[in-house]
Amino acid sequence: MPYLLAVDQGTSATKATVIDENGQVTAIAEVALRPQYLPGGGVEQDPEALFDSVVAAGRQALAQAGVPVAAVALANQGETVLAWDRKTGRPLSPAIVWQDRRAEPICTALSASSELVAARTGLVLDPYFSAPKMAWIRENLTRDGVVTTTDTWLVHRLCGAFVTDASTASRSLLLDLDSAQWDQELLAVFGLAGEPLPDIVDSDDIIGTTAVFGPSIPVAGLIVDQQAALLAESCIEPGTAKCTFGTGAFLLAQLGANPARSTAGLTTSVAWRLRDHTSYCVDGQVYTAASAVRWAVDAGLVASADQVDATAAADSGGVVCVPALAGLAAPWWDSQATASFTGLTLSTGRGELVRALLEGIAAQVAALTELVATDLGQPLTRLRVDGGLTRSAVLMQAQADLAQIPVDVYPSPHATALGAGICARLALHPDLGVDDAVGSWQPSRTYHPQWAPERAAEFLDRWKRTVSATKENTTI
Repeated sequence: MPYLLAVDQGTSATKATVIDENGQVTAIAEVALRPQYLPGGGVEQDPEALFDSVVAAGRQALAQAGVPVAAVALANQGETVLAWDRKTGRPLSPAIVWQDRRAEPICTALSASSELVAARTGLVLDPYFSAPKMAWIRENLTRDGVVTTTDTWLVHRLCGAFVTDASTASRSLLLDLDSAQWDQELLAVFGLAGEPLPDIVDSDDIIGTTAVFGPSIPVAGLIVDQQAALLAESCIEPGTAKCTFGTGAFLLAQLGANPARSTAGLTTSVAWRLRDHTSYCVDGQVYTAASAVRWAVDAGLVASADQVDATAAADSGGVVCVPALAGLAAPWWDSQATASFTGLTLSTGRGELVRALLEGIAAQVAALTELVATDLGQPLTRLRVDGGLTRSAVLMQAQADLAQIPVDVYPSPHATALGAGICARLALHPDLGVDDAVGSWQPSRTYHPQWAPERAAEFLDRWKRTVSATKENTTI
């Protein structure tokens, strides 16, 4: 099988990898990105910087590999949107990042439609998703051009197509989850009736060709970043789950062919559409993970992200952290929630604060594992993890301790790119089965719970009470 170029266009960086016929990364290039955080909850990126990063990272990876590739795959941020001119491809607005909260008033004004939105889409009415931000752009920035998620714009710049894949579309609040088609009633709810929307394609479709990276190659393998990681980590059977620890932390569990709506405050999305078959997943989100560590670096609590374990104390000294630096997602869905440290004394130092921050991230993910188990009707037995923060042994051990399940670290830091590459390989080889394309893997390390169940339950109970107190602006 031929080499592939897989591009992971993320929030903090764009990574391009060249993948060989065995699914191994043979070259990688990364171009850093830093979103602009604005007063009032705004988070923006320069669209041209996003596209330039895709081109630069892709060309660098190909130069390192020194081999021809058969296709380019693209994983995307999911809910980041922009307005742009379909004729010229020119951006007409900044890219409004998934973390942006400025569409909160739009969601509040539409609260009477929240049950309809949830029933139709499997999501909740929240500015995290695409449609409120699209409406915000139309109300505040421009009525010109089209308004779409960034994947549609990037693909258009690459090959001229006007498409998005089913997994990305399912994160918009505009898709009927059962039919996986755009819903005209939902478009009207958000004031987007008449807006041109891209065609919805499968993740194993060939979309077109591009010469941006050199000789013309097919563009194939479009998928949301989190779903791409779910695929790479072999979460194909219902009940299997993974958590990606990147800018945020994202827990997804496979539902199979059943688009069951969450009863626990989580969301349901299309995992992927491959071989004309739609798989679904339930997911929960933690808005700040690596971005919380970056905050700690900027605040002077730790010298650099790679020093977080060396800085963390052996014990938090009773300090509890709710790392809601960008609000709280599932199951609270409170954009106004703020971060807190409680239990500080005169003996509290940087080490205790850093330890509490890491435990706070792990506690929020552990709370999500409980809710996922509720929706699945059975507890998770293992959690597969990937992302940059999996390098923190302190965080991963805290995750195993608080979730009370083994945590398997994916052996590659490039799960998202590998998942997109799997989709592209399926596009190029119609006779290849999904299981065969995914293959098998062994964790680079497994963390087993060291805390007794009673200790974990006590900690999580205190942490949840701290969340409640933070939301109510009171103290315990």
